[in-house]
Amino acid sequence: MNQAVLCSGRKPARKRATSPACVCAGHSVLFTRADALLRDLSQARADHTLAKTFRAYLTPDLLIVDDFGLHRLTAQQSSDLYELIIERNRRSSFVVTSNRAVDEWLDLWDDPILGNSPLDRLANGAHQLVLDGPS
Repeated sequence: MNQAVLCSGRKPARKRATSPACVCAGHSVLFTRADALLRDLSQARADHTLAKTFRAYLTPDLLIVDDFGLHRLTAQQSSDLYELIIERNRRSSFVVTSNRAVDEWLDLWDDPILGNSPLDRLANGAHQLVLDGPS
């Protein structure tokens, strides 16, 4: 089940397309918003539970990250997201949804060199969907 799906487009269409009930039956799924994931990692760094928190995001068969790209990433968020994507790559599946086109995602990273590697791995072989629907 090691695949990636990158969805961009209007929010209502994305929500329906990434509904966990529709995506996966019989596999472990974790659904989170990008801001919540980044906040969790930041808090875990502060309270010295980063390894445990990373495991929680690495364990599910499918990780769905909704609303990626609403804000530019800080240096620490860029580093944390780099680690998460590199660790999950080829190990388990990802769905990432965003209002931004996939080709705009690199501009969100604090350091484009750091962002290029995980985004390249994520996009390589990924199913890229552009979803439009009524807002």
